[in-house]
Amino acid sequence: MINENDIRAIVSQIINEVDFSKLITGEQSQLSAKGEYGVYDKVEDAIDAGFLAQKEYMAKCNMEARVKIVKAVKEAAKANVKEFALRAVEETGLGRVEDKITKNLVVIEKTPGPECLTTTAISSDDGLMIEEYAPFGLIGSVTPVTNPTATIINNTVSMISAGNAVVFNVHPSAKKVCAYCLQILNKAIIESGGPKDLITMVKEPTLESVQKISSNPKIRLMVGTGGMPMVTQLLKSGKKTIGAGAGNPPVVIDETADIKLAAREIFEGASFDNNLLCLAEKEVFVVKNVYDKFINEMKAQGAYLLNQYQLETAMNLIFTKDESGYHVSKKWVGQDAGKLLKELGVDQVDAKLIICETDAQHPLVLLEQLMPVLPIVRCEDFEQAMNGAVKAESGNRHTSSIFSTNVVNMTKFAKAIETTIYTKNGSTLRGVGIGGNGHTTMTIAGPTGEGITSAKSFSRIRRCMLAEGGFRIV
Repeated sequence: MINENDIRAIVSQIINEVDFSKLITGEQSQLSAKGEYGVYDKVEDAIDAGFLAQKEYMAKCNMEARVKIVKAVKEAAKANVKEFALRAVEETGLGRVEDKITKNLVVIEKTPGPECLTTTAISSDDGLMIEEYAPFGLIGSVTPVTNPTATIINNTVSMISAGNAVVFNVHPSAKKVCAYCLQILNKAIIESGGPKDLITMVKEPTLESVQKISSNPKIRLMVGTGGMPMVTQLLKSGKKTIGAGAGNPPVVIDETADIKLAAREIFEGASFDNNLLCLAEKEVFVVKNVYDKFINEMKAQGAYLLNQYQLETAMNLIFTKDESGYHVSKKWVGQDAGKLLKELGVDQVDAKLIICETDAQHPLVLLEQLMPVLPIVRCEDFEQAMNGAVKAESGNRHTSSIFSTNVVNMTKFAKAIETTIYTKNGSTLRGVGIGGNGHTTMTIAGPTGEGITSAKSFSRIRRCMLAEGGFRIV
C-alpha cells in the first residue's frame, strides 16, 4: 500500500507537469459522452445494460478475474488523476486541482479490492459451515459534486470487487467529468476481460432519473453520497439503502493540547480542497487558557484572521437570509480563500484558509458551509467546549476530533459525540486514511451505520452448511 509520503511525492511531480493556463482542450479527450463505454441517453437503458453485465460478470469472472479487473481499473484511474482533477475543477468550479489529485490517488491506493472478502469457516461434530460475501446484484449509486471522480473510482472498486454492477446518477454539475472518468474505467474493465457496461450512468442526470433508478426492480441496493435530503429520499424507496449524509465536524482543543500540532493539523485539514470534504474540520472550540496561543499559531500557519468588520461583510457573501433563517450561498462553496479575501478588499490571494472569532451560536458554527472559512469559539472550560461541539455536530454522527493529552477528556467527548470518525491529535483527514491507518472511502455511511464502506459493505452474507459432521477429517 502506498504511504502518505509517496502520495505527496506523486502529487508534487504531477503538479510540476501541469500547465494550469491550459486546462482542457478537445484534443485531450479520446472518449466522448455519446453512449459508448457505459454512458447512456436513457436511464432505463443504463439500468438494463448494467443488469445484464452483472449476470455476465458472475457467470464468467471468478475471484481471480475480479482481482485482475480491479487492478486494471486502479491502473487506468492512476494514469488519469491529473486529467480527472483538471476537468473536475474546470467543470464544477470547486476546489483545488492539487488536492483533487491527492483524493484520486488515495482512493486508488487505499480502497480495498476483493482481498477483503474473506470466508468464515466453522467445523465441528455438527458439520461444516462457511459464510461468504455475495453480491447484491445491480447497485444504484448517487454521487456528489464535491468529490466527483474520487467517489466514482472508490465506489467502482468497492462495488465490482463484491461482484456487483453499478448504475451511477452523478451530480448534474459534474456530469461531463464523471462521464469521462466512467468511460476510462469501463474501457479498462473490458480490456482486462470484464463485461461491458459493468458501470453505467445516464448522460443527463436529474432528480427524475434518481427516482427511476430507485424504483426499478432490477436495482437491488441504493447508495447515496451527499446531503441528508437525498439520503432521506433514498431511504423511502423501499430498497436497502446505504446513506452517506452531511457532516459539520467540530474540533475541541483543551488546555493540555499541543497547540502547535493542533494548528498545523487543523490548518491542513480545513484548507484541503477548500474544505469540500464532508469530514473536514468545520468549527473549533478552544478553552480560554490556550485560545490566544492557538489563534497566533493558526496565523503562523498562514491562516488569515478576519476582523469584526470583515466578518460582518463576509457574512453577507457567504449566507443569504430569509424568514426561515440563514442559508449557505452556493456561489462561495469550494472557492479559494484568496478569492473571498479579494472580495473583502484584502490582497492575500495565496491564503488557503480564513479564520474568524465567533460565539457558539453563530451561523458559521451551526451550518455546514463547505468553504475554507473556519470559525473559532472561545470556551470557559472543556465541558463548555464539548457541549458546544455536540450541538454544532447536530446529531449527524459523521466526524469529530479532539486535541488533548487528557485521556479522560478524549473518552468523554467520544462518548458524547458518537461520530463515525473520531480523530485524536490529528487532522480529520487521517480518519479516512489520508495520512492515517486504515482503508479509505468517499462514502462514509453514518446515517445507515455501515461507516467507512468497503467491498464488504456492498455484499450480503450467504451461509452454506454441510451437516452431520460431513467433511471432518479429525
